[in-house]
Amino acid sequence: GTPLVKQFSVFLPNKVGAMLDIVKMINANETHVVALSVSESTDSAIARIVVSDPDRVEDLFKKNNVAFGISEVVVVEIREVATQLVKVLAALFMAEVNVHFTYPLLTRPRGAAALAVHVDDNECASSVLRGEGFKILSQSEISR
Repeated sequence: GTPLVKQFSVFLPNKVGAMLDIVKMINANETHVVALSVSESTDSAIARIVVSDPDRVEDLFKKNNVAFGISEVVVVEIREVATQLVKVLAALFMAEVNVHFTYPLLTRPRGAAALAVHVDDNECASSVLRGEGFKILSQSEISR
């Protein structure tokens, strides 16, 4: 199957330090944030987070009554950003895969840049990107 990476969508109250609290909680429990994207609306924000230990973070969020959802993202390795970013997006466009949003990883697994891509069809996106010679990273690869 396709190696997919878990993404948490966390609903943040509109107060100063809400994001900090979440990141501190994760760090205090022997795991860390690998990727982060925050989108804001008027009265709240959604943080999309990829972590090194999703099972632990899921338990943590439940225990601390953090409102969250889980989905899966395709994480594609990008060795040469200047040329390959276009190639990734063009390949998905050609395959008519709908890209909802995308954000970079903060860490560099395997020494290369990587992009988390949230699409409407993970299987299709992964096989198209693999066909173009891209490596799709698994949860264990980004957790190291």
